[in-house]
Amino acid sequence: MQVLMWLSHSERALNANELCHALGIEIGSTDLNPQNTPAIETLLGCSLGLVTVEAYSHTVRLVHYTLQKYLSNNADLFDSPHSMIAEACLTYLNFRSISDLSPSFPWSRSTIPLLEYASHYWGIHARRGVTESVNTLALRLLGGFDMHASCEILLSLSYDNWDWELGRSNPAGFTGLHCAAYLGIIEIAVPLLEMKKWDLGSTDVAGNTALSWAARKGHGAMVKILLEMEDATPNHPDKYGRTPLFWAIRNGHWSIVEMFLERRDIAPDFADRGGRTPLSWAAEFGHAGVVKMLLEREDVAPGSADKYGRTPLSWAVRYRHWGIVEMFLERGDIAPDTADRGGRTSLSWAAEFGHGGVVKMLLEREDVTPDTADSDGRTPLSWAAEFGHGAVVKMLLGREDVAPDSSDEGGRTPLSWATEFGDEGVVKMLLERKDVAPDTVDYDGRTPLSRAAEFGDEVLVRMLLEREDVAPDTVDYNGRTPLSWAAESGYMSVVIMLLGREDVTPDTADKNGRTPLLWAARAGDEGILAILLQREDVTAGTTDKGGQTPLSWAAEFGHGGVVKMLLERSDITSDTVDKHGRTPLMWAAQNGHKDVVKMLSEREDVNPDTVEDLCFHVLLTIIGNRHHSTLPTSNLFH
Repeated sequence: MQVLMWLSHSERALNANELCHALGIEIGSTDLNPQNTPAIETLLGCSLGLVTVEAYSHTVRLVHYTLQKYLSNNADLFDSPHSMIAEACLTYLNFRSISDLSPSFPWSRSTIPLLEYASHYWGIHARRGVTESVNTLALRLLGGFDMHASCEILLSLSYDNWDWELGRSNPAGFTGLHCAAYLGIIEIAVPLLEMKKWDLGSTDVAGNTALSWAARKGHGAMVKILLEMEDATPNHPDKYGRTPLFWAIRNGHWSIVEMFLERRDIAPDFADRGGRTPLSWAAEFGHAGVVKMLLEREDVAPGSADKYGRTPLSWAVRYRHWGIVEMFLERGDIAPDTADRGGRTSLSWAAEFGHGGVVKMLLEREDVTPDTADSDGRTPLSWAAEFGHGAVVKMLLGREDVAPDSSDEGGRTPLSWATEFGDEGVVKMLLERKDVAPDTVDYDGRTPLSRAAEFGDEVLVRMLLEREDVAPDTVDYNGRTPLSWAAESGYMSVVIMLLGREDVTPDTADKNGRTPLLWAARAGDEGILAILLQREDVTAGTTDKGGQTPLSWAAEFGHGGVVKMLLERSDITSDTVDKHGRTPLMWAAQNGHKDVVKMLSEREDVNPDTVEDLCFHVLLTIIGNRHHSTLPTSNLFH
């Protein structure tokens, strides 16, 4: 019955060693007697087949979930199970051998297997069933808790990104009062407070007070008790400048927030080390009720900016809490056009996220400049265009004080961003305007058509090609044309559209000497390669600046179909040596492409000397233990 009680009421699955030690604890003893610890075989034998041990994890489990449901629904099977487990855990933690452990790692967990479970979960079991015995054992443990090994384990459970110093597992300063506040068990906390005079301002390694922990964990009754004490420190900040009010807001404990805000000695606008106030955090986390409470106070500055230049309104917009945004905008003491350190305004963020209602509210205000550029030169229109928010783009384009063709620091216009991310409606709106230049080049010399071709948007490419003021063969700063980008990316329909134009040169080489055909071969696109090879104005055996041909690139990447297509042509040299001294055959062998090696090595136009060089290279490969499982066929060595 003890086995069934532990397995059905434990907070997590127990392994065999943990369970055996748990059942070996003798309540009232001062240390563990190894002779009391049963063997797992004994426990299984007395459990009538209702318990099993998993082979790999050694986890002890009930044989079926329906048994767990039955045991949980029949409370009268066990007498106060959580009290019994809490009492066992606390007895274990108070054992002399456990108390004598160093409060810091390392120590061998194999000899004390129950320490981790008891440290993490005794408080949860105690909260569900406090008895006089549990209370006595808890007070004994908490008397010198910051010097106990279980303190470190509990802190490791509590660590999160907000308290990185706790991640060092340093229990310094985490007293029994801190633990009682953390657990929120009033039946233990009250007698603990009566035992001696505690310093309510004492802090742990991260600067947290007992009140801070109680507020953080949402233990309202514990917060109330601590606040009623004469030396309460409700505004004590931790090492990051975060007060108990901050933690209550951050974790959404509304009743505790109200408890704090009802006090006259609370500082509701206290800024942390980042310059952020409780209102700022509440706006970020979307706690509308807290925002409302704080905005109703006269001692809260709703428009204060933090060290990043972000206001509470900006945070609310950034995280899309639109109800809170509307709450801010209804006030007359908010500066909605404040820019953060990146130059982003609330309108800029709202435009990026596409919330038309908020954008409309902002645009209706006289104190909002709709065309403010951020530190990268991007306007709200630019952000809305990039993410395809048509309704927002339409609103902004309807303003006379918005420049629809402004370039950012990278030379990108709203049209450029819209064509890259493929929103047809936004592109159409921009192209219908006379004050938008559809062929503007950006910092890479790329045009909107070049971007649309790279990302394969057939509709946008067609829209741009239908315009007389778009040059379909513009070369960017790397010498690449829209056709080159489409060929590399594998968009056949775009390639066909571009090749259908008389003003497109299909064999233009870029600064690295790579033509659209070479890019298609390198990418292994047989369909685009076939289309290009059909044209008389395309050279199949072209070489780039590294001396590699389309065949060489296809062989290097193992594109067998492309290699086969190229070898069938009479204008292809199958044994061209590049500037690295490698032939297509050597590239294929180096990268272990057996099928390509076979195709090339069987050709009569492969230089025998090159084959000998290849054999030497393969031998070096074997010596270097590289690719020996994918060596070419044996005729290479004849």
